[in-house]
Amino acid sequence: MIRILVVEDSPTVREFLVHILGSDPQMEVVGTAETGEEAVAAVEHIRPDVITMDVQMPQMNGFDATRRIMETHPTPIVIVSSIADVTSTARAFQAIDAGALAILPRPAGLGHPEHQRSVADLIRTLKLMSEVKVVRRWPRTRTAEVIPSPLTSATFQLPTTRVNLIAIGASTGGPPVLQSILSGLPADFPLPIVVVQHIAAGFTQGFIEWLAQSSNLPVHLPTSGQHVLPGHVYVAPDGFHMTIGPEGRIGLNTDDPENGLRPSVSHLFRSVAKVYGKNAIGILLTGMGKDGACELKLMKERGAVTIAQDQYTSVVHGMPGEAIKLGGTTYILSPEKIRMVLASLMVRPGISKEPDRIAGQ
Repeated sequence: MIRILVVEDSPTVREFLVHILGSDPQMEVVGTAETGEEAVAAVEHIRPDVITMDVQMPQMNGFDATRRIMETHPTPIVIVSSIADVTSTARAFQAIDAGALAILPRPAGLGHPEHQRSVADLIRTLKLMSEVKVVRRWPRTRTAEVIPSPLTSATFQLPTTRVNLIAIGASTGGPPVLQSILSGLPADFPLPIVVVQHIAAGFTQGFIEWLAQSSNLPVHLPTSGQHVLPGHVYVAPDGFHMTIGPEGRIGLNTDDPENGLRPSVSHLFRSVAKVYGKNAIGILLTGMGKDGACELKLMKERGAVTIAQDQYTSVVHGMPGEAIKLGGTTYILSPEKIRMVLASLMVRPGISKEPDRIAGQ
């Protein structure tokens, strides 16, 4: 039985969450809290397996409560929040930075066409996150973050061909990993980065704002036909597959979902393999399922360097694990090592500052 603590200041929403979670035979709501202070105290006494955490609460908010819990009694936390505006959704990602594992919108109400799907998504996520072994987060100091020294050919085999593009796919657990990687890259990083991050609809713009706050690189929600620029990051928008085409142009489309997803990592990686070939690096980070695994192997077969996040640092090792099983990876690395690999590209002579007219040809 999975023991759940529900943290929500609205009595109506709290009752609704207790009802839908208690309807699953494998789950038991063992406590509720209306404020962040109550949540911290409840965790100490109840010791739940997983927590649903609201963001906007009186006194101590969900961000501060998450940080306090992760510093005292580390517990898997899923942010369950309404989608109000970019500012509030960006604030929700501060809780991810504090140690929460995932963000989901509040399930749709009874009678809504999305009710059953949204409830199923929440229950599935809570079950999965309850199994994650979280670790204590120590209080942060105000010392400046040190960018690691680049890897050398003695520790990592740098690409022998010119690299023109970095393509990254991520799902569950991906936001903090992407943040850690991007925050370690310098403002003069010479390559464009395209990203598909599976995330609940309505949270992408807030995710982009949150990434931009900690990154030296501009982070964009792209438009179709837009040229990718060196040192810029482009995150696929809600409900659209993203591709990269000739001359480094981004394409957006509403083709059928792949692996049940749109945007799909597979869709992006396949286009990168076709257009950029050996002149790209593909990276598959933590996430459930297998989206992007076969296509990471395709990128490797076309000559690209391909990297999967290692199991030890992955919240869920589904996507990178599938790529490893298929033999689709050149390297299996931690996020810190991935960041070091990308930083090492700064010392490569002949790195392209502009995309080829037909990259990879």
